[in-house]
Amino acid sequence: MDGYFIHTISHFLDHVDSLKCIAPVLGIGYEKCMEGTRRNIDREKLAMLSRIKQGEQSENAHNQNFPDEMSSIEKVTELLADYCLGMTIWAHPNAQANVVPPPTIPSITAFIAAAIYNPNLIWDEYSCMFAEAELEAVAMLSDLVGYDSKKSSGIFTFGGTGTILYGCKLGVEKIFSGRAMTEGVRDDVKIVASESSHYSRLNVAGWLGVGTKNVVTIPTTRENEMSLTDLEDYLRHAFETGEKVAIILATLGTTDTFGIDDLASIVRLRDKLAAEYRLEHLPHIHADAVIGWAWAVFKDYDFEINPLGFHARTLRSLQDSLQRISSLHMADSIGIDFHKTGYAPYISSAMLVKNRQDLILLSRAPEQMPYLYQYGYYHPGIYTLECSRPGTGALAALANMRLLGKQGYRVLLGHVVEMAEMLRDQLERHTFIKILNDYNYGPVTLFRVYPDGADAEEIFQRELTDPDYREQLEEYNTYNLRIFKQIHERAMRGEGILLSWTDACRHANYPDGPPVAALKSFIMSPWTNLKAVDMVARQVLEARMQAKK
Repeated sequence: MDGYFIHTISHFLDHVDSLKCIAPVLGIGYEKCMEGTRRNIDREKLAMLSRIKQGEQSENAHNQNFPDEMSSIEKVTELLADYCLGMTIWAHPNAQANVVPPPTIPSITAFIAAAIYNPNLIWDEYSCMFAEAELEAVAMLSDLVGYDSKKSSGIFTFGGTGTILYGCKLGVEKIFSGRAMTEGVRDDVKIVASESSHYSRLNVAGWLGVGTKNVVTIPTTRENEMSLTDLEDYLRHAFETGEKVAIILATLGTTDTFGIDDLASIVRLRDKLAAEYRLEHLPHIHADAVIGWAWAVFKDYDFEINPLGFHARTLRSLQDSLQRISSLHMADSIGIDFHKTGYAPYISSAMLVKNRQDLILLSRAPEQMPYLYQYGYYHPGIYTLECSRPGTGALAALANMRLLGKQGYRVLLGHVVEMAEMLRDQLERHTFIKILNDYNYGPVTLFRVYPDGADAEEIFQRELTDPDYREQLEEYNTYNLRIFKQIHERAMRGEGILLSWTDACRHANYPDGPPVAALKSFIMSPWTNLKAVDMVARQVLEARMQAKK
């Protein structure tokens, strides 16, 4: 069946290719495709997609019955291709919507291999060399971040939320001396994170039984990093009043702004206060580095010789990010996403622990699983949450590390940062545009646009600090949303750049301060070039002119 399988995959790709046009979205802008001709695309499906995009539920989807008869592989293959309609083409140079990469060919092949042979990583008997791939990938990542691979460990899990869940669970078990697995969470414990950290902290707190009310949010600085002063103030108060602080979440690359917490200072503060207050259990520090981890590949890059020829702005950006990422080895556990800055498909997420003995806190007795673990040497299912864990993520991560190495990742990451810096350079030339994450040097740029005669820097400072300016801030939020919608509509017609929008990249710095909204360019495609960057700047100016009318 190998030949038939290859033919089926080829047929699928042909069908998907028929959905591609000039727009960075499959099936959108089909009347303006490169050849100037219309594609034969099902208008009913386009109409359905339009309804979904508008937030309307499709009655047809809710009224499907289980089929009575068999179909053919050919018909189902075409059907599957149709379900790709509306998907963003992340490799497109004009796709700048979010931290989603185009996956490499070997990482896609890894997913196919795991899909065909269906390993379950709870036991090497059910996964064989796929288990070896996980062990190798964890060792490589440990080496990259500075862990001792002979003492560290890790697993691939169900996304960035999964990595945070494991990190927080370890913190909970440590503070209860390993009793929470059997006795439950009997006392309030605190999860401490910055206000810019991922909202999954709330998911984790709720699902662990810690409760969202026990998530302590620390304010962030102008650089979108956790305020060390506010963190120390809270920790001192907590330790003096007997609160149980189980976890401190440090974010190494926030989703919106690429803010990077000062992990080294957080660890030193934790250790200092633990000694000062004679804590029996230190708060577990988990580094949520699902975005920022990849910058560790620049640890031994020669910035003086600069063999890849990056511009000065890019070198400054990379060095600034690397300075913070270099402290990853100080965290007790780390979350890593290859489906973000690792250029692998969803889902490929790893959770590393500095001390593999920590995983004993999560273990179950083998006799609880009498049909498993009679032989073999790799039994992670004893301590994993999952009883079914696919081999896709681990093999895809290993494939990309083997394919790219540090050199390849430097080229990819350096390119997207360089394009982001070129975009910032263009936006900064206009006094009516304010970059909101100007001290966060990743591939993402958040910015606000203001009307003629406006001094963006002055207005933005008033928006953040002046309660009397609240109404004006909200009006500018609406103004920027109008600009974003114009740019988005052009992108959907195949005429521009697909940016994204955030309702609240931060809040004003006064009680009950309103959210500050922003347009966002997140460059992840290696095919994004100066032409695409120029188009962003030009379309922002054109949309701003339209917003005046």
